[in-house]
Amino acid sequence: MLKYYAMLLTLLAAISGHAQTKSNLAYYLPQTVTYNPAIPTPASVLGFEVGEWHASHDQLVMYMRAVDAASDRVTVTEYARTHEHRPLLLLTITSPENQRNIVQIKADHHKLTDPAVSGQMDVSKMPAVFWMGYSVHGNEPSGTNASLLAVYYLAAAQGPAIDEVLRNTVILVDPSINPDGMTRFSGWVNSRRSTNLVTDPANVEQNEAWPGGRFNHYWFDLNRDWLPLQHPESRGRLKQFHDWKPNLLTDHHEMGTNSTFFFQPGVPSRKHPLTPERNFELTQKIGAYHAKALDKIGSLYFTEENYDDFYYGKGSTYPDVNGAVGILFEQASSRGHAQESPNGVVRFPFTIRNQVTTTLSSIEAVQALRVNMLNYQREFYQKAAREAKDQNVRAYVFGAAQDPARSYELARIIRQHQIAVYRPKSALKLDGRTFAPADTYVVPTDQPQFRLIQAMFEERSTFKDSIFYDISAWTLPRAFGLDMATVTKAPAGGLLGQRVDSVSFPVGKVSGDKTSYAYAFSWHGYYAPRALNALLARKLVVKVATEPFYIGERQMDYGSILVPVGVQTVPADTVYALMQRVAAANGLDVVGISTGLSPRGLKLGSVNFVNLKKPEIMLLAGTGVSPTDVGESWHLLDQRFGMTPSLVAPETLDRVNLDRYTVIVASDGSYNGISSSAREKLRAWVQRGNTLLALGKATKWLADNGLSTAKFKASGPTPTAPETATAPGATPAAAPTVAPAPVAAPTARSRRPGVVTPAAPRTGPLPQRPYVGMRNTASAQEITGAIFHARLDLTHPLGYGYDNPDVFLFRDHTVFMERSASPYANPLMYTPRPLASGFISKPNELKLRGTAAVDVADVGAGRIISMVDNPNFRAFWYGTNKLFLNSIFFGPLMRATPAAVTEE
Repeated sequence: MLKYYAMLLTLLAAISGHAQTKSNLAYYLPQTVTYNPAIPTPASVLGFEVGEWHASHDQLVMYMRAVDAASDRVTVTEYARTHEHRPLLLLTITSPENQRNIVQIKADHHKLTDPAVSGQMDVSKMPAVFWMGYSVHGNEPSGTNASLLAVYYLAAAQGPAIDEVLRNTVILVDPSINPDGMTRFSGWVNSRRSTNLVTDPANVEQNEAWPGGRFNHYWFDLNRDWLPLQHPESRGRLKQFHDWKPNLLTDHHEMGTNSTFFFQPGVPSRKHPLTPERNFELTQKIGAYHAKALDKIGSLYFTEENYDDFYYGKGSTYPDVNGAVGILFEQASSRGHAQESPNGVVRFPFTIRNQVTTTLSSIEAVQALRVNMLNYQREFYQKAAREAKDQNVRAYVFGAAQDPARSYELARIIRQHQIAVYRPKSALKLDGRTFAPADTYVVPTDQPQFRLIQAMFEERSTFKDSIFYDISAWTLPRAFGLDMATVTKAPAGGLLGQRVDSVSFPVGKVSGDKTSYAYAFSWHGYYAPRALNALLARKLVVKVATEPFYIGERQMDYGSILVPVGVQTVPADTVYALMQRVAAANGLDVVGISTGLSPRGLKLGSVNFVNLKKPEIMLLAGTGVSPTDVGESWHLLDQRFGMTPSLVAPETLDRVNLDRYTVIVASDGSYNGISSSAREKLRAWVQRGNTLLALGKATKWLADNGLSTAKFKASGPTPTAPETATAPGATPAAAPTVAPAPVAAPTARSRRPGVVTPAAPRTGPLPQRPYVGMRNTASAQEITGAIFHARLDLTHPLGYGYDNPDVFLFRDHTVFMERSASPYANPLMYTPRPLASGFISKPNELKLRGTAAVDVADVGAGRIISMVDNPNFRAFWYGTNKLFLNSIFFGPLMRATPAAVTEE
């Protein structure tokens, strides 16, 4: 049906005079070839010339389907739907003969990634696979609009040169990686476009409103989601990536208006050590083709500056650990249709032309380097296989005895990366812990994705450079709060049980007979908060245990949930049916209890079982707030836990009835839009018994504005001699940056590295240093993202559901919170040697030691919970989500000082 619809569009385009003006096409595309008039031009379908307006996503899709209908070179696959149900398309463009043999071509190409058979393949006769990805950030539109012209060229160009390209290449075009963000942005700029273009940078067209079009529906940066795979866009795209295993992937972005054009490689010392040097060399060779093409049209550009190739969760870096070459393009943005800059007026068509030009130069490079790139892919996996056999780690093991759901979620992600996962054959005793087969997964290293496995599991604290464009650590078992261990020396084969090809969600059930007395379940399960919310939404009486109790010989820990049957307003059969549903839906073991006389610990009528209320949540969301941070909280509550938070702009608090809410979350950001009267209104609301939860820099804003009593260390590094940083233009050999201090051996319990204390601080002025290095020296004092060890009080309501006091926090800022004078106010503290993985400068590491990660301040009958780190980072930091949820559900149980004793 869609094919017929697209053919109708093509016919209508032809009737309306589909030929785009030659002068417009000539601005973008080569005129040394002829173009097939049967292929619709973009203008014939869109109704305007490319660059005249910003194409919307529905227009983009309409054009791609029209070309698909008209060309035997093109097929379109819808690989996913966004959160807003927009289609994500992947076009496969190659010669008609290759299209007829596409299944065999794909199968043969896959053999290059299998060292057992790849040596038999004759790469001289194989096409290369080239993936072109456009505008993962929706407000970087030159990429998506360039894809219209790239597809037209590949479908319509005629002549021996294009025939050879299509014969030797399978080209995959992802024309819009972020349709929801693209829609948001194109609507903004088009609705504010003047007939006579306004180039003023202060003009409203060039300054989109919060949260902007960069992000997806939940305000996530999809260019950070290639590894964690938390969104449908990423999961669908990754499946296509591994179905094809491309040799080259290009990733088209935009940057600030005052810049020019960037293409990789980035700073040589800032690539990940697991990326082969040969990858960098190929990137340089490909870069020569971009330079030549941009020289020809007179466009300014730069390379080997500013950008890195370190975090494997980015679109241009993930290919580097998968036997491919990833190339990042960054075009100075017009942020509308035209904008003034130091390099003249940056016009939207100009930005598109640079993206088209480097698309075509990439195609040229693939033709020239086709055999080299195919050989590189084959050698990448052959060398990885040899490295896997030569190194000591034979397998990684992870699990959580009391929470199989988190293990399931991590195993599910790992499987999507084409990594084999197993259950152990029998119980494993490693690093002083026992890993039972039922809740443990084993990832052997002797498999084709060896390097990617290393990238997921390694804990790294020594780096060649001290500056990172994105995060410096992402150890996945740490992020998920799981027990982890390594199997060394002996081959992993003897411990492998069943291979897990399809990871199954934990089975939940109600144990024991249907009861008319009570049901209980542990808070250890990751999805226990979802079960609790469902019960509270049905208006059941639900209690939380503030001390352990027993059901027979089974201990129920702090935070266990009790549902008494006799006090409910619904029949016992209804309660039982509800408990069956929440157990199955959330992978929980719900236990029926026939008596309140437990053998040990609390009796079920104790006042230490506290009634809970359904939280009514406001997320402050608006100007000054980090869209990604508030989006992470929104996504967590909405998508995972079935909750209904309200998103409220901070500047509207004067007009909002706060008594509708019991919890307000202030995500990382500044809240200067809140008036002084609204601040007093907020204070009074907290005093009435409510919970204000502040995250990141919002903690300091509350303190600076007299709402919170939390104290913070002065900003700025401790005056010691800072690390050396790479000077601009330095070669790899001239960049011997040793960022962290020497690392002590990890402990058996947690495998955490320690940081050796640096020399005593200087007391006099620092020696004069080269001015050219000042910016890099300052950048080295940033914490762009690393993992740190903290200790949690498991008896505190914040710690309910945790069975291990060792918690691993993600930190990407330099806000350091002092310990409170109250011994009960800081249930989560950084350890004396906090670095677990990643980069932190020595001065910042000294500042972080022993500081508070969480502060609870009493404000009247309510409380302010200050949590300096982001517990919901990028949706994959499962291990600290419960800190956030405990603050929401159990906030009323938290006090910094003992409550007054009531006289009887």
